[in-house]
Amino acid sequence: MWAMRTLAVVGGGAVGLAVAWQAANAGWSVTVFDPTPGSGASWVAGGMLAPLSEGWPGEERVLTFGAAALAAWPAFAEQLRATTGESVFVAEQTMTVALDSADVADLRTVADWLGSLGHQTELLDRAGVRAAEPALARSVRAGLVTTGESAIDNRVLLRALNKACAQVEMRAETVASLDNLPHDRVVLAAGAQSAQLWPDLPVRPVKGEILRLRHRIGAQPAPKRVIRARVHGRPLYFVPRDDGIVVGATQYEAGFDTTVTVGGVRDLIADAETIFGGVAEYELAEAAAGLRPSTPDNLPLLGPLDDRVIAATGHGRNGMLSLALTAELIPRLLEGDETPNLADPQRFSSPTVGGRQ
Repeated sequence: MWAMRTLAVVGGGAVGLAVAWQAANAGWSVTVFDPTPGSGASWVAGGMLAPLSEGWPGEERVLTFGAAALAAWPAFAEQLRATTGESVFVAEQTMTVALDSADVADLRTVADWLGSLGHQTELLDRAGVRAAEPALARSVRAGLVTTGESAIDNRVLLRALNKACAQVEMRAETVASLDNLPHDRVVLAAGAQSAQLWPDLPVRPVKGEILRLRHRIGAQPAPKRVIRARVHGRPLYFVPRDDGIVVGATQYEAGFDTTVTVGGVRDLIADAETIFGGVAEYELAEAAAGLRPSTPDNLPLLGPLDDRVIAATGHGRNGMLSLALTAELIPRLLEGDETPNLADPQRFSSPTVGGRQ
């Protein structure tokens, strides 16, 4: 009698659950190992799907991967909705705003660069920004709109993925060594913890603090689009939610510390008020910090580490963006697909990528 192939997915965040779901659909008997599934960076995320507005000339490889990741989302979201009844999208556009002449010049640079690569954008002047998003501060001088750069509610996504994984075995266990797993194949999707299970894997934690603000009666409505900005050199974003808005995010190299700091919250609130003054009337519902699993070149690690283990980690600040493409790619790689892959871990020369020390 034919035995079903077994797969262990180490890591029960959004990426791990999405891979587990699609691998189970492809005929694998899947077990997910995570002591606290859905509680890490996936729970804290803002949910932006915005590879174009994050791009900059010279980062063509990252943009190419990000655009492909964005293109994978509509079909993935529809499959998830058909399976679970959950709709995850919360915005359809992203607007990056400028506060001074240098910021305006940067927006023009990005718009010209994206246009040269065939991506459609719209550059708005001060009046155009006010017409599109009246609640934004009058100090906003320009905006770059990227249609198609949407956003999802990460917590609705996690709820939906847990429903979709009805045929997946979930084990609330910590994996100490991949060698101890008896499964035919292993997917390493442990986020910032991945290098602890595969020594010298080029993944490091980058701390990000984020605020969840709940709309109160009488307060200004949140912007309908994702709003991105840079205030005093710090990146800032607003992502709409049904009950309010998410504001993020700080960036620190702080190891595995997930403490929310007073300074981080202060900077986020002050920067947010600079762009959207009405935010002061919102309820501060939650302040949290997550650890983005980052790599040296800002591309994830998606591919074989040896003949048994496949990496699905290193998604950095684009975990939600990369999720749909990752869930599509990993089952193909499990079947031996050798299509060229920008995110192949073998692009790094570390001796442990391809074999542990």
